[in-house]
Amino acid sequence: MSLNVTFADFSVDPPRLSNAEARQHQCDVAGSHVALHAGGTVELDFEVTDPAEIPEATLTITALVSRLGSSLGYAPIDVLLQGEVLAEELTVPGGGELPHDNVFAVPGHLLKPGTNTLEIRVSAKARSVLWLYRITLDPVHEQGRSERARAAEAARESIFAYDTERRAAHCESSSWEPAPRLVFHIDRGEHSLPAQLSWRGEDGAESAISFQSSMSDFYGCHRAGDGTTYEYRGRRTGGQNGPQSIEHSPRLHRFRTEEGWGGGWHPSHDLRLLVDDGGALVERVAWRDQKGNSGVAVLQSASTGVEVTDVEASDEFGAAGETADNLLDDSPRKWLAGYDTAWVDFTLACPTVITSYSLMSANDFPGRDPRNWTLHGSHDGRHWTPLDSRTGETFAGRYQTRKFSLGANTAAYRHYRLDVTRNSGATEVQLAHVHFAGAPADQAFTGYYQRFDEGPIGYRGTALPAPVPAALPAPGLAADLEAAAESLAATARTLSALAAQLRDH
Repeated sequence: MSLNVTFADFSVDPPRLSNAEARQHQCDVAGSHVALHAGGTVELDFEVTDPAEIPEATLTITALVSRLGSSLGYAPIDVLLQGEVLAEELTVPGGGELPHDNVFAVPGHLLKPGTNTLEIRVSAKARSVLWLYRITLDPVHEQGRSERARAAEAARESIFAYDTERRAAHCESSSWEPAPRLVFHIDRGEHSLPAQLSWRGEDGAESAISFQSSMSDFYGCHRAGDGTTYEYRGRRTGGQNGPQSIEHSPRLHRFRTEEGWGGGWHPSHDLRLLVDDGGALVERVAWRDQKGNSGVAVLQSASTGVEVTDVEASDEFGAAGETADNLLDDSPRKWLAGYDTAWVDFTLACPTVITSYSLMSANDFPGRDPRNWTLHGSHDGRHWTPLDSRTGETFAGRYQTRKFSLGANTAAYRHYRLDVTRNSGATEVQLAHVHFAGAPADQAFTGYYQRFDEGPIGYRGTALPAPVPAALPAPGLAADLEAAAESLAATARTLSALAAQLRDH
């Protein structure tokens, strides 16, 4: 073709380029875009083989002007090709949350054989900042070709990470507050970018989000495990280099899948699935991609039970039978301590990696509910390592179970201590049950899949084994090798000294 696929995608760092070299002046890399200040420029060099075959080209500049206080902002641009002005003092829309596509006609006579130079220049009179997301250039009869190629290349980099914020819903005075980082990865081997994603955690928390087409931003909603609802938004950030960066994550699921149609089950693409929002392990994920395909995967329980052989508390109300061992059974009885702080120690049958734990509120007096606590682990029951700390927690009702994730904990302890450092206002502490969950076992999922413009079909999967990390030398062997290396070095030094003495004689 006389004009190859040409794009510059500034939503990643370094920018994703095709048939292009980019230069930037008076610009800052800002995660999902490049920020051009007054007088800032971006220059793009691209190659054209035979401009005579291109009567006209279509240039698309995706950008947004940042706000200036309460105003929409002001950062007009000049667009030049080979130094010839295509647009002058163009006012790009500003003040919104999502970028705009600004489309220009490029006369074919401005293109030349070999290297062509496109320049985007922010006026020196700009009072705010131009956020530049991407540039594409196509022959007029193939409009959208470069954007499709950019999206396909981006889809191959299928691990996405976002810095996120939440604010309370239906509250005019609430402000956006930082929330845990979101990382997700959905790969069926189809190389399509997601358009929407929703998931539910084992603690009952749910989220649903929709993405800007370049994947630079998302907006949606979140409901916490206690029922509180939030607006939810995120901006893409770096830090994920490829599948190897999550290969050994305990939250990555690998499935061998089948699709159900025609009265039977048929092999399909392997599915790799990860959603990590800093909370509990997920139990359901749903998605729709930019091609219009959609799917749902409902996972089997990701956690295994843990056997507790002994429990001991700092205090308990033995006269009423409200003792610590009630925390382990399924009866309505509870544990009650006569102080506003208390601890409970649990001894397991064997050292176990705990990935989550659940607390159930007791039958009465919400003021006795734990509010602040730390979960510790110990190998010997004397020396403790903090694993998870919570502050300001509440229970919405009596006999409510709340689940708390330990994230990527990989240490196996035989002893665990729940140390309640503050309750909800009473002079005692109480709980009905405490339950621990171990590391995920092999999983399966069931769900459905629906290709664009087709009906839904059955979809199921069974776990694939995780790749085995390369073996490392045992600690004793490593020490032996190090000692042997030092011995050889000493021998070499001795031989060198003897050789020097012989030369002297």
